[in-house]
Amino acid sequence: MELLYLIFDASDDGQGLGCWEAMASVPSGEQDAVVAEARRVLAAAERQGPGPRGPQEEGGVWDAELQVRPDGAWVVVTLTLTGPWDWGEALLGR
Repeated sequence: MELLYLIFDASDDGQGLGCWEAMASVPSGEQDAVVAEARRVLAAAERQGPGPRGPQEEGGVWDAELQVRPDGAWVVVTLTLTGPWDWGEALLGR
């Protein structure tokens, strides 16, 4: 999956779970393109999900959060994925 806006930073908990966070700050005119890219990542995560989506304490195996926040003439888009390390690394093509 080619990503033009989102660059993910990964961290792991040492027990096989990972967290991947990406943030893009763009002029508001580019918001639709960044959000579309984030939604493509989310759609791929849904297709390749290793189990139910949701908080781990509620039985979820993976989860995601997408935030879009205006910042003057700019927009900040943040996407966070959590789940099994191998799944996340494969999903994001590392």
